[in-house]
Amino acid sequence: MHAFDVLGDPVRRRILELLADGERASGEIVRVIADEFGLTQPAVSYQLRILRVNGFAMVRPEAQRRIYALDPGSIAEIEAWLAPFRRNREHALGALESEVARANARSQSGRTECGIEGSTGGPSYRATEGDCVRCGRSRCI
Repeated sequence: MHAFDVLGDPVRRRILELLADGERASGEIVRVIADEFGLTQPAVSYQLRILRVNGFAMVRPEAQRRIYALDPGSIAEIEAWLAPFRRNREHALGALESEVARANARSQSGRTECGIEGSTGGPSYRATEGDCVRCGRSRCI
């Protein structure tokens, strides 16, 4: 089964969310999933098996309990597959962050926008403090 097929099921995603917080006994997982999704113990065990077989979860016996943990191998594989998409998104967010920083710097440096200011009806500019935020000229006309 492909990794995204495994993650496509909301029950399996929820189990992984539980395991992301740390190891869990199978009984605890069954209780949470049964409460949230109305599944029976055999149905939850089946979902755990799918996660285990596909490398998303590991299990170890502890007396009569089975303790499940997240298997970092498959998660790393998914992160590697998503890396190119993340780089594109981060580049776009970085560009947006730069624009916001520039706008903040302009507003803090005393730069103003074109328009009517005050009761005199004159243009809104400060010749000694910088460019207009809206038009970019050193003095608005």
